[in-house]
Amino acid sequence: MARPVWAGVLSFGLVTVPVGLYTATDSHTIHFHQLQRGTSDRIRNKRINERTGEEVQLEDIVKGYDTGEEYVLVEPTELDEIAPGRSKAIEVSGFVDLDAVDPIYFDKTYYLGPRGEQYGKVYALLERALAESSKAGVATFVMHGHQYLVALKSEEGLLTLHTLHWADEIRDPRQEVPDLPGKAEPTAAEIKMATQLIDTMALDWNPEEFHDTYQEKVTALIEAKKTGETVEKAEPAAKPTGAVDLMEALRASVQRARSPKDTGEKASTSKATARGKKPAPKKRATGTSGSRSLRSLTKTELYEKATAAGIKGRSTMSRDQLADALSHTGSS
Repeated sequence: MARPVWAGVLSFGLVTVPVGLYTATDSHTIHFHQLQRGTSDRIRNKRINERTGEEVQLEDIVKGYDTGEEYVLVEPTELDEIAPGRSKAIEVSGFVDLDAVDPIYFDKTYYLGPRGEQYGKVYALLERALAESSKAGVATFVMHGHQYLVALKSEEGLLTLHTLHWADEIRDPRQEVPDLPGKAEPTAAEIKMATQLIDTMALDWNPEEFHDTYQEKVTALIEAKKTGETVEKAEPAAKPTGAVDLMEALRASVQRARSPKDTGEKASTSKATARGKKPAPKKRATGTSGSRSLRSLTKTELYEKATAAGIKGRSTMSRDQLADALSHTGSS
């Protein structure tokens, strides 16, 4: 059972319930140690006095604010003393519509749970009321030396707490992003084609269908290096689409996004039916040429074959180079 990262009370009006805050998400990040090249020697960061060059213990470190002329020193305990109660309470200021908070404000998500069975009814009351009213509670609280603005929501029978960015933390995109389109306007035909592409690529949101392929490749790289193997290199990034080629790129995208039933297969069937003929049965590829059958494979499939065949330099080869190399080995 996980331990809460923060414990305190949640209050709305005169109603108060002791709660614990639990991390809701995990990270796929693979952590590496820093080593000196050519050795197994760890590189570690130390707290060093820049004047004396000596290491300083954590208990001897205080905070200092640079005024430009001198440092104003602040002890860690002094930060706790200026707001002793606020670090123990989530005080709901009011309730807003769920869709009123722009997604850019959301930062991190936590689960909120009651601290004790005796507080279950009060907890369930707030959760049910939020769910039926489609509202979110807005609150502030202090955790680990930082004050947070948060949104309290009901999600699938429990309360969740979402930390929010403060308004002055949101940057103005007009000042931050160069080369915004400005007065550049796409044509009506381009908008229609782009909308058609979006409709063709429409899907139902299911986060379980997506996975962290980069983390999987890093793991594969580590495993390959442990056994002295090499791994497939990724294809180069796609070239930017120029304004001249935009419509053609959109048409090709729509064509590729459609299923076979909506494209060539459907078209050939309808033409045969129109002539009063039965559509010709599908023919299986006979692989008259080993090279031709190899070129029908994806780069990943070719790489796996090249690994099994022990082809050297395969990690730097393109898809066509892998197919050529395999054809010389007699693979198919």
